[in-house]
Amino acid sequence: MESSPVIVALDFPDQASALALVERLDPALCRLKVGKELFTRAGPPVVEALVKRGYEVFLDLKFHDIPNTVAAACDAAADLGVWMMNLHASGGRRMMEAARERLERRGHRPLLVAVTILTSLGEEDLAEVGFQGTPAENVSRLAALAHDCGLDGVVCSPREAAMLRQGLGEAFLLVTPGVRPATAARDDQRRVMMPSDALAAGASHLVIGRPVTGAEDPVAALQKILQSLKKG
Repeated sequence: MESSPVIVALDFPDQASALALVERLDPALCRLKVGKELFTRAGPPVVEALVKRGYEVFLDLKFHDIPNTVAAACDAAADLGVWMMNLHASGGRRMMEAARERLERRGHRPLLVAVTILTSLGEEDLAEVGFQGTPAENVSRLAALAHDCGLDGVVCSPREAAMLRQGLGEAFLLVTPGVRPATAARDDQRRVMMPSDALAAGASHLVIGRPVTGAEDPVAALQKILQSLKKG
């Protein structure tokens, strides 16, 4: 059976709430993302609980520090049995290469992807923190650097997926937040796209949170998204 491209973001304030949803889902239908709030409140045990239930877990902590610190953090994350983890491409070449090299010592290792430009940021936000150019130009530059450093892929807006797929090849993973069904609110995302359109543009994995977790029937919402991908 082909793996689902959907990664459900468990943006919950505590482990009990997250596991209450997870018990209704199926590892065959999706992977799961654990981010900063849930990990900070619940810690490694929540990741271990999800892995024990058969889920592939994307640990979304966006590491960004000096090379040795990030490499050690990635190694610690790998000990939890995660499927994928991320760091910030803006941490630079030495940081990304140090993390990749540390994970490669393990033999079978988790996937390592780099965050390019957060999907909540527009051109005016980037200018304010000193990034020249458009979001797409910055995404392209940082993604090329991550590719050159030997990472498995990047986290990017679905609106940049087609550009990156063309430039960086089919094997490079494109993990796209900012994916919203047509009926869902945009929330704090700026650069958004519908799931079927994101997949058609070249996305490898679709990170979807509130349209599933905030739905009255999360399972039905997920199944509806999966059906739309098949039709698309």
